[in-house]
Amino acid sequence: MNYEVIVVGGGHAGCEASLAASRMKHSTLLITGNINNIADMPCNPSIGGPAKGILVREIDALGGEMGINTDKSLLQLKMLNTKKGPAVQALRAQADKITYPKEMLTTLNKQENLWIKEAFVDDLIVANNKVIGVILENGEKIYSKVVILTTGTYLKADILVGDKRTPGGPHGEKESKNLSNNLRKYGITIQRLKTGTPPRLLKSSIDYSKLTREDGDSVLRSFSYDFSPIYQLDEQIPCYLTYTNQYTHEIITDNLKKSSMYGGYVHGIGPRYCPSIEDKVVRFADKERHQLFLEPESRYYDDIYLQGFSTSMPHDVQEKMVHSLVGLEKAVFLKYAYAIEYDAIDPLEMKKNLENKILENLFTAGQINGTSGYEEAAGQGLLAGINASLKIENKPPFILGRNEAYLGVLIDDLTTRGTKEPYRMLTSRAEYRLLLRHDNADIRLREYGHQLGLINDEKYHKFKEKLKKIDELKNYLCTTKIVTSENNLLNQLNTSRIMNGISLYELIKRPEITINQLIEVGKVPNIYSDEVIEQVEISIKYEGYIRKEEKEVEKMQAMENIKIPNDINYDLVINLASEARDKLKKVMPLTLGQATRISGVNPSDITMLSIYLKKGK
Repeated sequence: MNYEVIVVGGGHAGCEASLAASRMKHSTLLITGNINNIADMPCNPSIGGPAKGILVREIDALGGEMGINTDKSLLQLKMLNTKKGPAVQALRAQADKITYPKEMLTTLNKQENLWIKEAFVDDLIVANNKVIGVILENGEKIYSKVVILTTGTYLKADILVGDKRTPGGPHGEKESKNLSNNLRKYGITIQRLKTGTPPRLLKSSIDYSKLTREDGDSVLRSFSYDFSPIYQLDEQIPCYLTYTNQYTHEIITDNLKKSSMYGGYVHGIGPRYCPSIEDKVVRFADKERHQLFLEPESRYYDDIYLQGFSTSMPHDVQEKMVHSLVGLEKAVFLKYAYAIEYDAIDPLEMKKNLENKILENLFTAGQINGTSGYEEAAGQGLLAGINASLKIENKPPFILGRNEAYLGVLIDDLTTRGTKEPYRMLTSRAEYRLLLRHDNADIRLREYGHQLGLINDEKYHKFKEKLKKIDELKNYLCTTKIVTSENNLLNQLNTSRIMNGISLYELIKRPEITINQLIEVGKVPNIYSDEVIEQVEISIKYEGYIRKEEKEVEKMQAMENIKIPNDINYDLVINLASEARDKLKKVMPLTLGQATRISGVNPSDITMLSIYLKKGK
């Protein structure tokens, strides 16, 4: 049987890509090496966190599955950075490693237009530089209109512990041996990357009395806009906090050359923002201790994940390191830590719709593009599934701007700046983060999801009703006033008295005043949801800052509106620096705005390019 879409790999990217394509009514085949590993969580047992939690909300707003699936699998849920501004607040969940993949597989099996096959892909079928299918390890050929590679860390994967190198994917499963070599033969650049995972410890072997307890929030929350919380607040499983100490650091320093990285056994480049514990001790030698979280992995087994303690030390050294930690003196190892090396492509060879520049109809998503993290992978998978479907339909690609979503920042960074190390989404990467908040992901993206056919009419109607209520509440606050005769009410609210009448809208700009306070004293009707109140309050209190960022977006958008022709010859642009010329040729930016973000392209180069474009050459 032929398919319209073939997705290779059943991780977080592959699941989202398969669901998006099949929901957009295209026959889709998901090929995975092991059906039991679909939506596996081989590393940390959590979803979300700073910036990453906003990615999950954006996936949900567009019609993806990760948010809903996380809500079905919760062990604990917490809103981070609540004492800071809304730009950096984000949800972080402890997700059950048994429930999460089980629920995702159930969703995949129920999905129309989607089939699953257990196999390994060895090669692509290519004709006239166009991908028209895949060749399996057994030689079987399966044809399709597009192929999406979401191979995670399985391409020529090696497990590293000390001086030992063992071929294999996460958990020691079979790796994909030949696919990356075959990609290279088509002219695709392959790079070697590295990541790692901490040890897993027996829950009952830990002395929790010496640790700091970290509970979930005391209010019900959810990642998804369309899924009501089903967990019980008092049944959330706590995490615990401990720290490394001087003795831990001495053990690491004394055994440094035994680690895969510092012993010279690692060839790939590791993640700068999620380093191994030995890397932290070396790079941050001035720090007396490093924070570690003990996270539960499931309700159904007794593994504790030691977050922040990734290492590639030999097993005996790992034991000494862990037993040096307060509360873990007698900890029993269930699984030792390891590093993993794998092949990835150069993301600069990828278009903004995630289609490869060298082979038409080939899309890539997830760690094969040089990213790290479940959330980054799922977001790319969703966009790859959308854009592969649009390609089949002969429709323009779906490309989000940096001002519209963290997903837009992610793809722009990869395709404009590239990466030589596993890329992790951070709030600092988004220059318009006050516009890209956790609370407004649906307002930014749900319209797109509906247009693409991923948000049904029922969900869309609910969203439109929310917008209507937001406008209604804003209008009420603007048109309702506090007058001088109500100064006693202001005293009650612990805010300064007024000399003239003031609208509730203006009153809420005072830091000490909230809409809920005004509801309590009867000045605002108690008919609005928490979501609506939150949205209105943020828009009022941060109005000046939001307008400032919107003006910055307008300036940026002026540059983005200057298109660069696909057939431009950069050799004809006079006075370009050699480095800029080479970088522009490789990236082939779509707009002048994108060109400004390319490393090695300076303002003087942009001026020369702008002059060339204005002349219409």
